[in-house]
Amino acid sequence: MTLQLENEQEVELPFDYEKLAKTVIGEVLETEKCPYECEISMTLSDDQNIRRINKEFRQLDKPTDVLSFPLVDFINPADYDILEADGWEEYFNPETGEMMLGDIVISVERAVKQAEEYGHSLKREFAFLTVHSMLHLLGYDHMEPEEAKVMERKQAAVLDNLDIRREEGQLPGDID
Repeated sequence: MTLQLENEQEVELPFDYEKLAKTVIGEVLETEKCPYECEISMTLSDDQNIRRINKEFRQLDKPTDVLSFPLVDFINPADYDILEADGWEEYFNPETGEMMLGDIVISVERAVKQAEEYGHSLKREFAFLTVHSMLHLLGYDHMEPEEAKVMERKQAAVLDNLDIRREEGQLPGDID
């Protein structure tokens, strides 16, 4: 798995965010039984920049915590059969052979506020936003109540597998 990570914001994160992102992304891909090596782009942003992106792409003139830009047009979430159809080559990087899943943009500024609001660590919030966005890249959504339930269960399962608990706000030592 290749993670292209850009940090375009000024908040100093008190943990190894690249290692945490790779760990969480890897767990999502394993849990969702992804048969391919993947390439993901992640940008750490601030409220001002994510607001601009949100307005440009979603016509919502407000900051948000995370945005996902999937590159694979999954018909059904995490159904990799689409990659065997005609034109599947467009989903793979010709240089590396990795499936290009898409882009994640996280507002660290918003993550800090939400961690305080929810009473857990910034690490936990960062991990949650990464899981949430990865599920979007794999075709999951939460627009309908049943879809939201599926995403919530999957998010909880990934975080539980990594022993990342909301009430504890702590992560295993090897992710620090």
